[in-house]
Amino acid sequence: VQLQASGGGLVQAGGSLRLSCAVSGSTFSRYAVAWFRQAPGKEREFVAAISSWSGTSTYYADSVKGRFTISRDNSEDTVEVELQMDSLKPEDTAVYYCGAQVYNNRLYSEEQSYDYWGQGTLVTVSS
Repeated sequence: VQLQASGGGLVQAGGSLRLSCAVSGSTFSRYAVAWFRQAPGKEREFVAAISSWSGTSTYYADSVKGRFTISRDNSEDTVEVELQMDSLKPEDTAVYYCGAQVYNNRLYSEEQSYDYWGQGTLVTVSS
């Protein structure tokens, strides 16, 4: 399974960004996908997760609930998992990573639960 994150950039506080994670490889539709972020000098933290297949289950960190929306779009060859980020705050500044795990009817916020990772994409929110 390969993951490719994209969409980061510089935005002013209150603005919006959309991140994308392209998931490909064998049986990619079976995988739940999550976004994590790591701010300078801090540990990586959970942001949001979405279940496999149609993505009917989602899970958000309290810090982003109501501002961020995770979704997935399955195609024949790949899955695009998007993170729509609205009402951005300077404290959302971080490198954002997407991770994947075989879905077992539960979504996890622990980093070690995810087996595959993409490279990070930097989000900078200016005040």
